[in-house]
Amino acid sequence: LDDPGLDIAAGEEFLQKVFQILLEEGVQKSTDVTQKVCDWKEPQELRELLDLELRSDGEGQERLLQRCRDVLRLSVRTGHPRFFNQLFSGLDHHALAGRFLTETLNTSPYTYEVAPVLVLMEEQVLAKLRELVGWSSGDGIFAPGGSMSNMLAMNVARFRRFPESRSRGNWDLPRLGLFASQESHYSILKGAALLGIGTDNVHLVRTDERGKMIPEELEKEIQRVKAEGSEPLFVCATSGTTVLGAFDPLDAIADICARYGLWLHVDVIFGDPLFPTGSPKLCCSSPTRADSVTWNPHKLLMVGLQCSAFLLHDSSGLLQRCHGVGASYLFQRDKFYDVSLDTGDKSPQCGRRADGLKLWILWKAVGTRALGRRVERAFAATRYLLEQVKRREGFQLVMEPEFINLCFWFIPPSLWGQDSSPEFWDKLGKVAPAIKEKMIRRGSMMVGYQPHGSRVNFFRQIITNPAVTRQDLDFFLDEIQELGWDL
Repeated sequence: LDDPGLDIAAGEEFLQKVFQILLEEGVQKSTDVTQKVCDWKEPQELRELLDLELRSDGEGQERLLQRCRDVLRLSVRTGHPRFFNQLFSGLDHHALAGRFLTETLNTSPYTYEVAPVLVLMEEQVLAKLRELVGWSSGDGIFAPGGSMSNMLAMNVARFRRFPESRSRGNWDLPRLGLFASQESHYSILKGAALLGIGTDNVHLVRTDERGKMIPEELEKEIQRVKAEGSEPLFVCATSGTTVLGAFDPLDAIADICARYGLWLHVDVIFGDPLFPTGSPKLCCSSPTRADSVTWNPHKLLMVGLQCSAFLLHDSSGLLQRCHGVGASYLFQRDKFYDVSLDTGDKSPQCGRRADGLKLWILWKAVGTRALGRRVERAFAATRYLLEQVKRREGFQLVMEPEFINLCFWFIPPSLWGQDSSPEFWDKLGKVAPAIKEKMIRRGSMMVGYQPHGSRVNFFRQIITNPAVTRQDLDFFLDEIQELGWDL
């Protein structure tokens, strides 16, 4: 024990070389349009290439460095300008620096004493997000993803109505009713299961042809549930549904929630249009009248996974009362500083990533106006792509986009003129999966597809990466056309 159990000098040398690999393989190549989006391998081939077995003895530095290169080389390059597959595409260098800082500090922002800088940063970022929502006060916490933020909303709503549920559980509560649209995120169902409310008590409200919740149908569902003896509790509205990009009519839904005394939560999947831009409001009303909001800056703002803020309009300490247990080894009341800065008891987590840091450093780097311009650029890219889809042979819109979700079919010539037959739709449903397999094996790009209701598989193109250019969008359509023309 007289000497360290680690070779610090060798470790620092190793890190310097890893940082160079990260810069070359993970940043430069990941964002280089001339590189492949992925180097596809079948699972067994990939297992053999990676040599995943864990052995009794360690490996030398050069072997480990090669493994680092392999991890980056054989993974999907989500920062690539032609990766359209998920909502977290793109790479922001400032936010990445924040992620490096977070990992290096390796601390949890549950108390001021172990994370003084990070606690104050989180406080500031949450306040700024609330300001953009339209609240002058409130509370909040960063959670590990939007699904968990939605579940926090459900838990806090139940606690506010039934504070005894915290100690006594669900057994003596009335049967609760939760309401969300048919297009809402699946985390509402997961949350109901996790919290013991039950998925049968989540009532999915009908939507219109664009995927927006119909307020009149919401009110009918609330009345029906009340008549059956259940206790309506919680409504989740969505601003930017996952597939169609629909924005629920928040004011009309807020009126209904006020009339029946229900908690209104808004899942602001893309809260980023709330940033001020040079244009009028782009598509969505503000969730100012909500009781709580989920906001995921790891999507359109490219902050990096994960960064999800749960925002609460209440400023009475509801989060603390709902989740806090006052563990005496962490949250001593006789500390020498302001213990209100020990915010960890607001969350059901103990250890928690400091996800606010990367958003803070990105915001510091570019400012509020530039973040708004990123949103405008995403809309401009979608408008350009929409115009091209309408002009090109073989492309057919699913519907006009309200947001940046562009949904379309590619119809190969072999199916032209057959769109009135059931056989046509059956064959068309197989086109998108076949094209996607070809593009992934080629490594040229990635884009998602899915069926929706009675609609067979279609492509869903979402542009969140400001590095995407007109040339990338033209390539995107050219590639689909080339890969699908002979199907």
